[in-house]
Amino acid sequence: MQDTSSAPNAGSPQQNTRRDAEHALPDWRNLGVLLRIILGVNLLVVLASLIQARGFYDWLGVFLANSIWAECPLLFNLIVLALMRNQLKRCPPRLEAALVYLLVGLTTLLYQDAWHYLSPSGSEHGSALRALLLALGVTWLMLFYFRLRARHFAPRIEEARLQALNARIRPHFLFNSLNTVLGLIRREPKRAELALEELSDLFRALMREPRELVPLSEEIALGRQYLDLEKLRLGERLRISWDVRRVPLETLVPPLMLQPLLENAVHHGIESAIGEGEIHVLINMKGDMLTLSITNPLGTSSGRGNHMALGNIRARLALFYDMEAKLEHGPRELSYQVTIELPCRYRNPPL
Repeated sequence: MQDTSSAPNAGSPQQNTRRDAEHALPDWRNLGVLLRIILGVNLLVVLASLIQARGFYDWLGVFLANSIWAECPLLFNLIVLALMRNQLKRCPPRLEAALVYLLVGLTTLLYQDAWHYLSPSGSEHGSALRALLLALGVTWLMLFYFRLRARHFAPRIEEARLQALNARIRPHFLFNSLNTVLGLIRREPKRAELALEELSDLFRALMREPRELVPLSEEIALGRQYLDLEKLRLGERLRISWDVRRVPLETLVPPLMLQPLLENAVHHGIESAIGEGEIHVLINMKGDMLTLSITNPLGTSSGRGNHMALGNIRARLALFYDMEAKLEHGPRELSYQVTIELPCRYRNPPL
């Protein structure tokens, strides 16, 4: 356990997560974030139009006028924030928020001046100060909503971590590995010693405290260790094919995403099948999306007993990536395939 006596400002992972959530800003390229902002602003426009309108028939015209006034700067700001996402993420949260307010303020003043110049009535939407206060107020309201949402989901992320701890490895794998090592002690003591070291390294990696996101290289190394132990037990019945294409290994992914899927592939695709079989792992990049695909033989239990791990991974993908990540699984001719697509994230975003 880490000694925190010399670090008075250190806190528990749960406290650090909630502290970060208090100042968290959304991912400006996340589809779910963009939809929530657009829908939220339009809902406020609807409410404002209802207040301004003299009657139901007058409401539609007021709503259209307010929408034109609100949508153009909104879409412009969202485009700029999306393009500047990586640069903004390098800033402290408070500075990022200040830059967002500055962008909204400048855009509002420029658009209000252009509207005043182009509009026949000139003062239809009031003074520039009123427009600026309204825009900054709506911005504060939306950022406040995302902070509340991040604070609400922080305990759920901690719960997902605990679920990942419980779903890390099946007990039968430990017993089977130990029995395999016992069978090798007399015949191949060197190989048995190597297997025990690999098993120790694997469990040391599995039992460490999970971080929010881990490098893809660590997930691949963990998956290779697991498959090496299963290869020792299953021998020629298990063939493994890795196809890691031009993927930055520093890409961040949720912890314990690959190993449970490999365990499903071994347990439901190789053990339950007759004869030998191959597990094919494909990791590829498609634009800004990382694609991970695992294909195994269609055993007698494929697709029936692996939903707990898939459900856990799907829930964590939703927490980390909202609507941007997806998980698909199902039979493909004589094989069973699980495919995950998620946006690429980096500890230090590229410029």
